[in-house]
Amino acid sequence: MAVQPRRSSSTRKNKRRTHKKLTIKGMVECQDCGEMKLSHRVCRNCGSYKGETVVEKN
Repeated sequence: MAVQPRRSSSTRKNKRRTHKKLTIKGMVECQDCGEMKLSHRVCRNCGSYKGETVVEKN
C-alpha cells in the first residue's frame, strides 16, 4: 500500500468534500403561504394544493 509523502491540509481535504452535503429533495415553496412543502402534497400550513384550498384549517 502506498504511503502519502505529506499530510494533506484541512483546506485540501475540505475542497475534496465539497460535494458531500445534505440536500432536501422534492421541497418546493407553497403558492399561497410561501412555506416549504413536499411537491405534489397538500400544504400543512394553509391546506392548499395547486392554488386551491383543499383542507380547511381551524
